[in-house]
Amino acid sequence: MQLVVARIGRAHGIKGEVTVEVRTDEPELRLGPGAVLTTDPASAGPLTIATGRVHSGRLLLRFEGVSDRTGAEALRNTLLIAEIDPEELPEGEDEYYDHQLIDLDVVTADGTEVGRITEISHLPTQDLFIVERPDGSEVMIPFVEEIVSEIDLEEQKAVITPPPGLIDDRAEIASSREDAADGAEAGGKEIGGEETVGEES
Repeated sequence: MQLVVARIGRAHGIKGEVTVEVRTDEPELRLGPGAVLTTDPASAGPLTIATGRVHSGRLLLRFEGVSDRTGAEALRNTLLIAEIDPEELPEGEDEYYDHQLIDLDVVTADGTEVGRITEISHLPTQDLFIVERPDGSEVMIPFVEEIVSEIDLEEQKAVITPPPGLIDDRAEIASSREDAADGAEAGGKEIGGEETVGEES
């Protein structure tokens, strides 16, 4: 099974080093010297890591065969992909690989169905669940302990305790507008059809 472990950023210096956006909780395992990674686009790889170091809080990598800034800059935005055993689990007790979370049902603590995880978005500040709701719309749920209270892989579900407005703001907006319009329905339906819940975090 393939796992995206990093995205290559800007060239650093003139000797072929690049900054990388790490997308794994195990960079020392996946991004160590000697690791051979496939790439997206495939034409950029495979790449073998020659050296790695941390500089000003950022991981810098240099690949075999890439020895100057021009070669490094040509790799910008390339995804680095590791091949892992599907049965392998992360070392941390509360850590998960993306493929373990995709397709989990998302429910609230009282059992209310929210939707199904279709994608994990890795942002610099936090990870987000992209959840497809039964009506086909999407909601973004921050993967933080305060909101995601339980991941149950056996039951194939993620239990959340969403703050007010995270998943139900469309209904509240529609309701308030209907009240303001003295029961007119058109405004509420329009908001319900167009708004993307959880766009801002």
